Amino acid sequence: MLRKKTNGVARRPQRTSILSDVAQTSVDRRAFLRGSGLAIGGLAAIAATGGTVTQASAQSAVSGAVELRKSVCTHCSVGCTVQAEVSNGVWIGQEPGWDSPFNLGAHCAKGASVREHAHGERRLKYPMKKEGGEWKRISWEQAINEIGDGMMQIREQSGPDSVYWLGSAKHSNEQAYLFRKFASYWGTNNVDHQARICHSTTVAGVANTWGYGAMTNSYNDIHNSKAMFLIGSNPAEAHPVSLLHLLKAKEENNAPLIVCDPRFTRTAAHADEYVRFRPGTDVALIWGVLWHIFENGWEDKEFIRTRVWGMDQIREEVAKWNPDEVERVTGTPGSQLGRVARTLANNRPGTLIWCMGGTQHSTGNNNTRAYCVLQLALGNIGTQGGGANIFRGHDNVQGATDLGVLSHTLPGYYGLAKGAWQHWARVWEEDFDWLNGQFQTVKGADGKDKNLMYETGIPVSRWIDGVLEDAENIDQPNNLRAMVLWGHAPNSQTRMAEMKTAMEKLDMLVVVDPYPTVSAVLHDRADGVYLLPAATQFETYGSVTASNRSLQWREKVFDPLFESKPDQEIIGLFAKKFGFHDRMFRNIAIEEDGVTPNVEDTLRELNRGMWTVGYTGQSPERLKLHMANQHTFDRTTLQAIGGPADGDYYGLPWPCWGTPEMNHPGTPNLYDMSKPVAEGGLCFRARFGVERDGDNLLAEGVFNPGSEIQDGYPEFTYQMLVDLGWDGDLTDAEKRSIAGVAGVQIDGGVGESDDGDDGATSGLTSADGTQGAAEEVGEQSMSPFPSDFNAKAKGVNWKTDLSGGIQRVAIKHGCAPFGNAKARTVVWTFPDPVPVHREPLYSPRRDLVADYPTYEDRKFYRLPTMYASIQKQDFSKDYPIILTSGRLVEYEGGGEETRSNPWLAELQQDMFVEINPRDANNLGVRDGAQVWVEGAEGSKVKVMAMVTRRVGEGVAFMPFHFGGHFQGEDLRSKYPDGADPYVLGESSNTAQTYGYDSVTQMQETKCTLCKIMPA
Repeated sequence: MLRKKTNGVARRPQRTSILSDVAQTSVDRRAFLRGSGLAIGGLAAIAATGGTVTQASAQSAVSGAVELRKSVCTHCSVGCTVQAEVSNGVWIGQEPGWDSPFNLGAHCAKGASVREHAHGERRLKYPMKKEGGEWKRISWEQAINEIGDGMMQIREQSGPDSVYWLGSAKHSNEQAYLFRKFASYWGTNNVDHQARICHSTTVAGVANTWGYGAMTNSYNDIHNSKAMFLIGSNPAEAHPVSLLHLLKAKEENNAPLIVCDPRFTRTAAHADEYVRFRPGTDVALIWGVLWHIFENGWEDKEFIRTRVWGMDQIREEVAKWNPDEVERVTGTPGSQLGRVARTLANNRPGTLIWCMGGTQHSTGNNNTRAYCVLQLALGNIGTQGGGANIFRGHDNVQGATDLGVLSHTLPGYYGLAKGAWQHWARVWEEDFDWLNGQFQTVKGADGKDKNLMYETGIPVSRWIDGVLEDAENIDQPNNLRAMVLWGHAPNSQTRMAEMKTAMEKLDMLVVVDPYPTVSAVLHDRADGVYLLPAATQFETYGSVTASNRSLQWREKVFDPLFESKPDQEIIGLFAKKFGFHDRMFRNIAIEEDGVTPNVEDTLRELNRGMWTVGYTGQSPERLKLHMANQHTFDRTTLQAIGGPADGDYYGLPWPCWGTPEMNHPGTPNLYDMSKPVAEGGLCFRARFGVERDGDNLLAEGVFNPGSEIQDGYPEFTYQMLVDLGWDGDLTDAEKRSIAGVAGVQIDGGVGESDDGDDGATSGLTSADGTQGAAEEVGEQSMSPFPSDFNAKAKGVNWKTDLSGGIQRVAIKHGCAPFGNAKARTVVWTFPDPVPVHREPLYSPRRDLVADYPTYEDRKFYRLPTMYASIQKQDFSKDYPIILTSGRLVEYEGGGEETRSNPWLAELQQDMFVEINPRDANNLGVRDGAQVWVEGAEGSKVKVMAMVTRRVGEGVAFMPFHFGGHFQGEDLRSKYPDGADPYVLGESSNTAQTYGYDSVTQMQETKCTLCKIMPA
């Protein structure tokens, strides 16, 4: 079913085609050696030169001592350690981190070649601007001044929301935090990053099911799994090192591996059971499995009774999905799903793993919630070897999401309500009225003033429409006029033909990146484009959060090359230009250059505010200690066995409660009630109130060991401590801090922070999820402590107490600060409270549209969004093939940096489309031939055909890492000299169509329609 790369896509003259394709006038010695293979492998080089194998001499290779510096791979979010060998400030070699519990000396192709990413010859070397159609070198001073002046003019004419600040999953935690803070000081919520188009539907769906929108367990904990269920996930190519953890469970536990995917992937090649289904029918497939579980009574009844709410409503929906109906919709035989259900029931605990195959749909939030419901029904949450394990695709997409680089939330998922902004104003020690004044006020539909500070911004998936949509249809004063793409590949987004038009309509386009990205060449602009060379993460330092919620500390490997600058310095330069540098960094030390904020101080500041998700206990010192002592951590539990970090879990996976001094060990498995909260245990979070329709939403008679409340309980407030008689455990300093939050005078003075907010937490919304239930605040009466404290301090809770005292006292008494509740399977605030199947907008099954229609058109995130108006049109006759997309092992993201890496570029040189043999024969397409793939909206790409049974009949697959060609045109000449990637190709997203999730505006890339023609 699978074919080796050398026999499949990459058909080319060996070692030479890169050099012959790259536009350059001469070939130097290094290029000749690389092209001839001498720089690639030892035996090839020896054979070519007639040499013999001799022992290498380090003394002859380098002069001076070789230093080892630990960093973390900058590709997927497994978090593999890279050992960099540095001599005289030059990175001369690398080894995998043998002590890392994540990769244990393993690397994939990308990780093994990250040195070339940092030292790459195709990097941007200095700031540039496009002027008169030509790229011109400029200084940093000129760039900041020209860009800043242009943005200030746009701000004055059209308001701060006309500038879009697009951040990055490649930023460190500290850089991501500063980026969101910077956008806040500029005065806009038009800020976002790649998570919107990767896992936003995961965060929304998972957070609104049981409290936090993140991976529950870890790669390592999969060693304990007795079954593994993967849907829309291909770790063999997308997260290769993670597959080693799955194979360990498969070998040692005889754990069956079930892979559900429309395409027979490299991961499916390892499966005990491969389930092929029609793209866009995930909910129907999951309900088909759950139908058998309910029919046979295989659900975990006691788990559901004590820890789950709403399962009866799920049963009503699942009852509709008998085997015949499931097969009619998904194409999967009911008998196979019966076998899958029996396997899952007989092999518990089992883990459920998903990726973008499940998230990138107009019903993506339905998919992720259905996955969660299946695990809840089986009792597979909150246990070792179980969990909902979401493998994320960028090295810090988890951290950048946690730090709030999003258009609908602040750092820590605090939402955008007034109470959330006041919390962060207290952390920043900023005057709230000044901050509020940075945002634009407009007239709402009711004629009243509305400050855009509290309104969700435009998501990155829709920035195109922020430029092109009629201004009267957008819920902000004016269209977008300037776009800043800071570490973002635009070819990872759909509707690229419209993106080209949008780029050309902008007043200004600014690209901040180590590589130019497709942003430099997609458009036909003659001016108004700036390229700013950012340093790679190997040229700076700071923390990064792996998919399992563990934080790791990167050391700086070497100083920035060429004229590149670290992101925090560039943020500092813009802050100076806009006049709020002193305000923004008032509590963060500035480096000797007078511009750059200190990284350690930045982490300490975010520690002071990130109480919701427990990013408060991971001080720089604790993280550095873990990195220096990786060898002391168990490879499965991730807990240190002796040594200076004894008892900690590696990387202090959040929530790491309280202050660093509290020494919480981190939480390895979310919602695990088998251990005390103080030792990393947890229950489900009480985020959704205490009652619904007369039903109890709190846990029924279950609790963590050592809990003094032996039942369910709500989240902790100061009032709750008083009612329990635990308020006496607070120190005087902690009480003063609580007084500061409440704005209360105490002992003749004021608490630590007094901004006059008399509703300190009343406006906090939907931590961790989009459009979820509001954070609730207790309203019980309390005994006086002093007079005005009684009225004001009762609502101060575990999320807004800057001292961490409420968290500390709750945990001292064995309780989770966020309460002890049931997970909910019904999210009453979402368009579909119970997950239901809805046909894709571009459905090939017109017979099913009437039974399972999409949503009515609606407006949210400031923009009108089409659903029914698209689906009512029948595109299936002209575009009969379902088009889906995904990853390759060689490349990552938009591919600009990996396609500029000669080691990786050599492995995969052609963009291609996979076509089933029956479809290919009917179309007259031969393997290896050039074809046109045209999307249902008319845009098309010219690519190589790969005829393979990996895809089923009526389905085509393309990888999304390519760029530099556009609808048959080679754009290589448009790159700055020397900055064009070795490998170019069409972007699959040129042929992808409209479609966005009903909750998060996630783009739909897995189930549109196309037609394929010989070129």
